[in-house]
Amino acid sequence: EFYDLISAFHKSVRGSSPDGALYWYCRILAGGGDPLYVARRLLAIATEDIGNADPRALQLSMEAWDAQERLGSPEGELALAQAVVYLASAPKSNAVYEAFNLAQKAVVDNGSLEVPLHLRNATTSLGKQLGYGKEYRYAHNEEEGFAAGESYFPQSLQHAQFYFPKNSGLEKRIKEKLDYFRQLNAKSDNKRYDGAD
Repeated sequence: EFYDLISAFHKSVRGSSPDGALYWYCRILAGGGDPLYVARRLLAIATEDIGNADPRALQLSMEAWDAQERLGSPEGELALAQAVVYLASAPKSNAVYEAFNLAQKAVVDNGSLEVPLHLRNATTSLGKQLGYGKEYRYAHNEEEGFAAGESYFPQSLQHAQFYFPKNSGLEKRIKEKLDYFRQLNAKSDNKRYDGAD
């Protein structure tokens, strides 16, 4: 039954129901559930279900966990309740969670691809002779702090995309910025981005 309560709690937060989430949180406490277990679950929700739609959710969850450890019951439980309501009310996005899974799959599917020469650090004279770091474009020196057309992948993954921001909360603005950068990449004549070495 404990795991059923946790499931109902998590789904209420994900479903943006602060009232439902508070109810299930109180049921967990009434049943003898450890508030620190709820704190850990809040951290998972902050990263899996809210992500960059509201990055403050992760920070608030950490602070609520800290408050529970420092204060104990019942004051700490109130701090967790504050985090429960905040997370349930926050905009939601699982885009980072999905991106992480896609990136992990790409690593498994493609094996250990070599780091392109321009992304290697030329810390030795041999590295410099081999072309490590040659033609690397330092983004801070580029217009808008973005090296349009630069590629940060091995050759076979030139146009890979894992992160697809949602139109929710802060992630909507992140999406607009990344879409703009993709437009700059498309207009660029940089050969690396086009797939040539």
